[in-house]
Formats: sequence, structure tokens, C-alpha cells
Amino acid sequence: MQALSFHVTTAGFLRARTLGRYWEAATFGPLSNLRLKEVPRPSLRGDEWVRLEVLASGICGTDLANLTYSASPAMEPFASFPAVLGHEVLARVVEVGAGVDRVEVGQRVVVDPMISCRVRGHPREARCLSCQEGRHGTCELAGEEGGPAHGADTLRRGLTIGYHADLPGGWGEEMVAHQSQLFPVDPAISKREAVLVEPLSIGMHAVLNGGPEDPECDVLVIGSGPIALGTIWALRASGFKGAIVAQTKRDHEAELARKMGADEVVNPGVEARQVLVETGAMAYQPILGDEVFSGGGFPVVFDCVGNGGSLSQALRFTSPRGRIVMLGCAAQIPKLDLTFLWARELEVRGFVGYGEEAWRGRRCHTFQATLECLEESDRPVEELVTHAFPLADYRDALSAAANHRRSGALKVILEP
Repeated sequence: MQALSFHVTTAGFLRARTLGRYWEAATFGPLSNLRLKEVPRPSLRGDEWVRLEVLASGICGTDLANLTYSASPAMEPFASFPAVLGHEVLARVVEVGAGVDRVEVGQRVVVDPMISCRVRGHPREARCLSCQEGRHGTCELAGEEGGPAHGADTLRRGLTIGYHADLPGGWGEEMVAHQSQLFPVDPAISKREAVLVEPLSIGMHAVLNGGPEDPECDVLVIGSGPIALGTIWALRASGFKGAIVAQTKRDHEAELARKMGADEVVNPGVEARQVLVETGAMAYQPILGDEVFSGGGFPVVFDCVGNGGSLSQALRFTSPRGRIVMLGCAAQIPKLDLTFLWARELEVRGFVGYGEEAWRGRRCHTFQATLECLEESDRPVEELVTHAFPLADYRDALSAAANHRRSGALKVILEP
């Protein structure tokens, strides 16, 4: 089958970190370690496994960070390469194992790409505490090999489909997944809505576990990408009634933030400062350094960027004893001033992926809650998908995603 395979090598790192600054050919072109090629068709790994035909798969900022070798090396032990990338997946079931009772051939499904202890083949008594608690996004055995099942080879290490040598992701024509990773999609949900379930669920997971305890307070969402816009959507879809202030950079992102449910949209800098002052914050100028504030602020700030500037702003804009919800993939941040973390007694909570949630009086997976909300919502979520490309045009797709200021891209998808 045709698939986009990526390998991590020292030579690839050197090319990407030198030539890649000036030339896309070194990051996802002919000089990179990303190749569209024929790879073996994946086989079912056991009775509870399912073969899928990929219908659409998103390009994520994490994918770009890996292709450019700009991601933190801290997560390297929890992946294996070469791998077919793509972890935001909408697919159709084409084959099921003898023990599958969750999905049927012909159904459209979305894929939870996180690999749990159950997927690894560990018996219940040997599963890690995170997986036992339904929070497999933080599986504690992701750096270890999984057990063989029904004659299949031992499953290599890895936390996520798409960064796994044995489990190809959605940037290919077919893939396999364990039935516990699959969630049927109602026919009323469009392709461009359904392919967003994975990034929307990241926002939903953060909102349900770290969102405001007061359903009518004010919150600030920093960021203008799919995760930030999805967080705004998730706040509204889950019933939040308070004011949402969104900080975006470009006009089309501001328009989408309003459509997703933001009450007010501001640009970074002067406009953001003004909205902070309007909460009752008073400005002070230290002898050295940036202006600081006291009083007012936002009880909850969602940082969906994860760089030094966004986290510094979140620390300054959060009210005393408030909460910063970290969704941006923050890594090494030099010279970050953490003074207000202790001076304001702030709480910082990070979230990754999804898991078992308390939702409307029952326990269910984040994907199920997101799918329910998509069926009920009248917000134009599909507009977050701005570009779609066939697999053969992957270089154009990655260029559009990587140069979003020029292309106007928000979510770019591949349609194998």
C-alpha cells in the first residue's frame, strides 16, 4: 500500500536543523527522511483487531515539530521508527477479527491513537495504574515492548499510533487498530467534522478535567490554532456559560473563534493588556523588565500555544489562586520567569490526549462525549478544516500547514 513513512536519523536531524531553516526540501522534501512509498499492508494482530481504510487524516503541529526535529527529545523513548505518521484519523472498517463486537465492516470510525496496556496485550492484572484508571494517555509502559498476541510479533515501544514502527498511522491507505480504540461516527456527522474529533477531544478533555469550576466566570484562551479553537468549542459544547476571551493573531482566526463561541477576540499586546485591565487589574512597572499587574485577572487561562511568550502571559494574566491549563506542547523554555507561580499561588495543569470522563451522569471516553456534542452542535466546526490534499501532494499539504501565516491554513488534512 502507499504510505508516508518517516525515519529518525542523525543525518536527518543535521539536515533539518541546518538546511531546513531555509529549504523545505530538508524537512519534508527530497532531502528529508519522509518518503511516500510502498509499505507492507498491516495484518491483524489478534482477534480483537480491525483493519481500516483511511478516509482522512489531519496534519498536527506535533507532526511538523517531529519532521523539523524541533520537538523536545524527552518523548523520544516513547516512540519507534520508521513510522507511518498521522494520528488524527477518520476511517472505514474493512475487516474485523473474530472477537470484535464493537464495530462492523462498512462503519465509519474515528481512532483513539493512544496505545493502552490493553492494546499492548498486557493482561488486566499487569496493566499500569494510568490504564487501570482509564487515563491511557499517560500509559506508564509506553517505553516497553508489548506482548505478542495470536502469533503476532512483539509490539515495539510507543505511546501513539503514528509514531510507532508496528502500527502505521493515517498518512497511508490502510491501518490496523484494536477495537477499544475505535468509535463509530453517526452518518449525520460530515467527513470534515469527524476528522477533527481527535483534536477537539484534546480540548474537551482539558475542559472536563481542568476547566472553570464556576460555570459563569471569565476565561482566556491563548492561541489561534485548531486546539485553541477546539477548546472554545468544547467549553460551549459542554455547557459553559461564562465569558470567553480569545486571543488570536489573524482576522480569519478571530472570525472562527467567534463562531466557536468566543464573546470577545483580542490581538496580543495592547488589546490583550486592555482586556486584562478591564478585569480590575492594576499595572505596575518594575525597575527592570516587563509591566506587571495585580488584582483582577482570569480565574482560568488556557495556554494552547506552549512557548515562552504564551506561558509568560498566562502567568501574568491569571488571577490569584487561579489555574493555567497547559495544552500547548511546551518543551524547553529558557529564561522563563516563574515568579507569579508562587507569588500568586497559581495552579498549572497539563493535559494530553483523552481518556475516561465523567459525562452527563455516566463514564465514557472523551471521543464519545465529543461525538455527542458534534451531533448536537450547530457551530460550523467543519470550517476549521481549511485545506485538503491527496496523499500524493503531501509536500504541498505540509508546506501549507507549516507556513500557515502565508497559506491561511488552520487544519490541513490528507485524503488517501
